[in-house]
Amino acid sequence: MNYKNILLKPTSTIKEALQIIDTGAKQIALVVDEDEKLVGTLTDGDIRRGLLNNLSLEDSIEDIIFKNPTVCTMEDTKEDILEIAINKKLYQIPVVDKSGKLIGIKEVDELLKPKIKPNKVILMVGGLGSRLRPLTDEIPKPMLKVGNKPILETIILNFKKYGFINIVLCVNYKSEIIKNYFKNGSNFGVNIEYIYEEKRMGTAGALSLLKEKQPKESFFVMNGDLLTNVNFEHLLTFHQNHNAKATMAVREYDFQIPYGVVNIENENIKSIEEKPIHKFFVNAGIYVLDSSCIELIPKDEFYDMPTLFEKMIEMKNTTVSFPLREYWLDIGQMDDYKKANYEYSEVF
Repeated sequence: MNYKNILLKPTSTIKEALQIIDTGAKQIALVVDEDEKLVGTLTDGDIRRGLLNNLSLEDSIEDIIFKNPTVCTMEDTKEDILEIAINKKLYQIPVVDKSGKLIGIKEVDELLKPKIKPNKVILMVGGLGSRLRPLTDEIPKPMLKVGNKPILETIILNFKKYGFINIVLCVNYKSEIIKNYFKNGSNFGVNIEYIYEEKRMGTAGALSLLKEKQPKESFFVMNGDLLTNVNFEHLLTFHQNHNAKATMAVREYDFQIPYGVVNIENENIKSIEEKPIHKFFVNAGIYVLDSSCIELIPKDEFYDMPTLFEKMIEMKNTTVSFPLREYWLDIGQMDDYKKANYEYSEVF
């Protein structure tokens, strides 16, 4: 962020400082030495205290500089900076390099605004929702209300929160209900396109219909019956940092065998495990794919996402897993739907 217009030297006058603070719109001035190393900060409150101590407008600011300001570095994440700012009730934090030289300023208001990103979000919302009948007899499953809004609306707004506003909905079953509700997305602050599946195409097959409008950047694919508060920005960064062709979000799943398991070698009992717990990672139905993956999907055929990953693994492409630690629920059956409504207000 531009900070050059709020710089002062220790020899600057209080009058000069007031002009910078009043016209700089940042409510702060940054004081640097001849090498542009940060000396301290100055606010309207600092100046007022100086004037109460009988300083004049022509006096230098040297005695009223706050010389121990909170700073951050370029290595600090947005979350780190926000945590510091909230704990110390700060609106701006100067950014310095390892030598203490000023290189910028972070404003909390700007950090809280999601940066609009070009990456598309493909949501698979064409399923029949057979296991949730009779609820889905008249309405597609993604439009079932959890909390006070359709499942699909929660998903779209969660992506929007992280700046992902270019949404593609792959629709089929009772698609007119989805289209009539979301239209072009403008009422929700996003851009929505629709792809109509004329037949069941699996969790990846509909991506072949994107070939004419193939995304240039890596893009998300997500099932339209999931509730999660995962940080989608972290997921994309993870994908990019690993130079992956495809990233699959995975969820730890465990189950306990209700008996003592006997480990046998030939006829000899080697050990007995009483009701052991087995843990696995399972597919969470959220993916980030490189745009080139679309070329691997056969045209107009049923094709599932695990099949695509198996094909890429066979081709020695880099496929990575992103372990979810956040809330995640697949609303596949009636008990899941009841659980989602019970937990919604607490989680979202």
